[in-house]
Amino acid sequence: MTGPSAVDPARVHALVVGVETYDAGPGWGLPGPARDAVRFRNLLRAGGVPDAHIRLHLAPLPPYTPEVPYAPADHATLRRMLVRELPAASGDVLWVWWGGHGVLDRSGHLRLFCADATTEDKLGIDLDSALERYAGDAVPGFADQLWLVDVCETFEEALAFREPLPPDALPVGRRGTAHRQTVLRAAGRGRAAANDPVRATGLFSDILLALLADRAAALPGPPDAEELFDAVRARIELLRNAGTTFQQPEIRMQHPVRTLVLRPDARMGSDRPVSPLQRAVDALLAYPLMGDPVERQTVFAALGTHVIATLPRHTKARTDAVAVLTGLARHRPDVLWSLYDAVVAVDDDPERCAELAAALRHFLQDGGPPGGPARHVR
Repeated sequence: MTGPSAVDPARVHALVVGVETYDAGPGWGLPGPARDAVRFRNLLRAGGVPDAHIRLHLAPLPPYTPEVPYAPADHATLRRMLVRELPAASGDVLWVWWGGHGVLDRSGHLRLFCADATTEDKLGIDLDSALERYAGDAVPGFADQLWLVDVCETFEEALAFREPLPPDALPVGRRGTAHRQTVLRAAGRGRAAANDPVRATGLFSDILLALLADRAAALPGPPDAEELFDAVRARIELLRNAGTTFQQPEIRMQHPVRTLVLRPDARMGSDRPVSPLQRAVDALLAYPLMGDPVERQTVFAALGTHVIATLPRHTKARTDAVAVLTGLARHRPDVLWSLYDAVVAVDDDPERCAELAAALRHFLQDGGPPGGPARHVR
């Protein structure tokens, strides 16, 4: 859809959320989501959507200072917006943009962490619950809905939380067939969503914003969702081939006459081999000890402080593994086999040992990771 929008901008509303800083502390800091949210807000404004119809909720990470007014992004505020305020609005089209940290809980629901989340109290919005609410008679308007979500979908159990996430469903009404929901999710089940801390943007968000800007004439009405997803998929696949990201964006369209779920791997086929970096990371994370921050640090410390002090580190196991492997491959490839020795000294499972050895050989033969800035995950 590239022609002029047939939608009256005065009948369009949006909830735009970008969370960069959390009460959990600096370790959760994520430069990018607030900036991406403001860019999306500006696209809608350029399309004629009234400023009062765009609910902008941010938690920016200093020194970034948004140039537009915004509301807080805490759990109570966002829940009240989703449960009370937005459903009362009169409109035809609803855009929801959310960027920040997320996790796939044990029931398979995607949780979107709010700014007041802490390690002890991981406050967040249950996306699947919100979608169910907005597909029924609890929300009488907004026949067309587009939900754009750039967060990680890492499995909850892989993050070794001390306590499981508590249920936090939104109230729902009676189900119906009056709404058309299109949901684009950045990461894919069990995967991380890449974030570029140097440019302060999410990989998925940056691609999506550029594509929407190319289709600005069609905004603020709903774009051709399948065409847009094809364009997103193509650009993500280039980055996957380069080993920059392993995410697999997904689109779900739930319309009155059909429900369709599309993933990149469903169109590419399943025979494309994983990158050497992904294989090495997966082989390392196959060891249960890697999920325990204390055990993981003990293993990496065996490399020596003169080595480990030069490497970027992260609290999340997958991001930490990527950082250590790429750092060693660039600067101390000889130490990769010391890492192998340290891991198997703790866990000498023969199958895991064989795969880790093969993966490291593959990784080294490939020449290590491509160049470019390190990327954090959401």
